[in-house]
Amino acid sequence: MQKRILELAERWRDDTARFLADIVSIPSLSGQERAVVERIAEEMRKVGFDEVRIDGLGSVIGRIGRGRHVIAMDAHIDTVDVGHRALWSFDPHHGHVRDGKVWGRGSADQKGGMAGMVAAGRILQELGLSGDWTLLVTGTVMEEDSDGLCWDHLIRVEGLRPEVCVLTEPTGCRIYRGHRGRMEIEIEVTGRSAHGSAPERGVNAIYKMAPVIQGIERLNERLRSDPFLGKGTVVASHVLGTGPSLCAVADRCVLYLDRRLTAGETRESALAEIREALGGVAAEVRVPRYETPAYTGKVFPMDKYYPTWVTPPEHPAVRAAVANYRGLFGAEPAVDKWTFSTNGVAIMGLHGIPCVGFGPGFEEQAHAPDEFCPVDHLARAAAFYAAFPAAYLEALR
Repeated sequence: MQKRILELAERWRDDTARFLADIVSIPSLSGQERAVVERIAEEMRKVGFDEVRIDGLGSVIGRIGRGRHVIAMDAHIDTVDVGHRALWSFDPHHGHVRDGKVWGRGSADQKGGMAGMVAAGRILQELGLSGDWTLLVTGTVMEEDSDGLCWDHLIRVEGLRPEVCVLTEPTGCRIYRGHRGRMEIEIEVTGRSAHGSAPERGVNAIYKMAPVIQGIERLNERLRSDPFLGKGTVVASHVLGTGPSLCAVADRCVLYLDRRLTAGETRESALAEIREALGGVAAEVRVPRYETPAYTGKVFPMDKYYPTWVTPPEHPAVRAAVANYRGLFGAEPAVDKWTFSTNGVAIMGLHGIPCVGFGPGFEEQAHAPDEFCPVDHLARAAAFYAAFPAAYLEALR
């Protein structure tokens, strides 16, 4: 049966590439995904998904089967913006196929995974494959703004709780089983404004922040490391000073930090390290809260803390992924982790649902100009996803 799955994945690879180019051509910044969600839902219905619906936050959910073992596969279908347009050699929202690749913003990160999953649904329905499994294919929203918020909503509000989830973020068609967590942190100090012609009359909040920035830089050097996930990091990503005018001493300064959390690091431990790094400077340290409305109008608040997660190599999800790869492609897979963060921060990190990753495209293409996804990756991914439910049930025996 794996041979037949591969044959269909290859036969329909051009269809899969054209569908990816189509959805890449639909801009879908976080909170603006309605049009691409509708297009994906249309394609799911066209290829024969048993049920297609859209949740309250705006994510699309396709179902195949009604078995006891619920397996989810996820792709976020929002993208970052294009950045500096001059860095692109073509229109970023003109999805097109050229030189064996699909080009455009979101082709790798990560509409390629979405196209592969829809193709897998087509394969499953064409071959009439079924078993004691239910497959849920999700095209989720707002991940680029707040990782995992969409799945926190699916689990806590929509009542979806699969046994396992395959994340289709780009892996270069390797198997991934975890990544560092992350959190955003704000540090605020206050001063006293005065006219810029007489700065000695005020207290400059920007100057007060200067030793804090140096302390954060030193903190990064001593953060803990993990043999699998690597080192935790912290970086100052933005500084904002404000006052009555640009001709005044700043009375407020906010420093924004990007904190990557390795194994054993938590929200509490990270905040404690930041407070220690202040070096006695009086400051407020806080985790910002995401409260931006979805395109449906719904607001689903979430603190911008996204936990670290790792699925053990002996877990059935990982064993199934490895066996599936061997059976389909006749080779030994690389098993690794992402550098960046995924919806796994909620699925596994917050809710303990094991995740494993396999996705078309390369991590390095995420958020980069002239983004692309190889067409042959799409065919491999479609085959992998179509064969995974049977491989997972076999791993449970």
